[in-house]
Amino acid sequence: MTIKSMDYSHYILGLVLKRNTIESFSRYPFSIPAIAKLDEIEFHPNVTFFVGENGAGKSTLIEAIAIASALNPEGGSRNFTFSTQDSHSELNKHIVLKKGIKRPKDSYFLRAESFYNVATNIDALGVEDAYGDRSLHHQSHGEAFLSLFLNRFLGEGLYILDEPEAALSPMKQLSLITCIHQLAAQNSQFIIATHSPILLSYPNACIYNIDDTGINKIVYEETEHFKTAQYFFHHYKLMLDELMKS
Repeated sequence: MTIKSMDYSHYILGLVLKRNTIESFSRYPFSIPAIAKLDEIEFHPNVTFFVGENGAGKSTLIEAIAIASALNPEGGSRNFTFSTQDSHSELNKHIVLKKGIKRPKDSYFLRAESFYNVATNIDALGVEDAYGDRSLHHQSHGEAFLSLFLNRFLGEGLYILDEPEAALSPMKQLSLITCIHQLAAQNSQFIIATHSPILLSYPNACIYNIDDTGINKIVYEETEHFKTAQYFFHHYKLMLDELMKS
């Protein structure tokens, strides 16, 4: 895909894989089929989603984008430098982010699997007031996620989220859609990896499906997440009967 957008108002226009710097596509993460086929991706000015099955490469890609944006691999803002385990891939060394003329005034990387480590570091730094009225560790997992979105995301920002729905009920996911919409109106850009058919419904977003054929644009109603959820809700008794056949 060639990046054709001339709208330089958003912070990251797109991503290019530097294929000539990769020694071998037979080793991780370049052996992931979607990464092996990656050339260029164009990002939406406000909201871009990555969807796909577990192991397809969503988190690997979103992590590389965050690191290339000078964010901590385990999460947080650019001021977070802690590391509990260096488990990220080297993909970030082989991508180039094509940037617009503006720079974000705020930026943050949320990855659900290491959010506990971020909350611990927030307490250690004594900056919990920026995240609400109490420590994130003193809230439920879902409450802590929402506290982050509602209190710490300041607008005019670049927000990279890896499975933000992990701790959120369906109602809280709807609240997150409201939060995303308000921040997008404040010149924010979101890049999100998700399994949530609720979040994917955000209007006018760009959705990329990641699978063995590569990374391809897709409309909401064509995602497996939407089609599976829709079929289940209309035929859940039939599906459960099939699933539980002995």
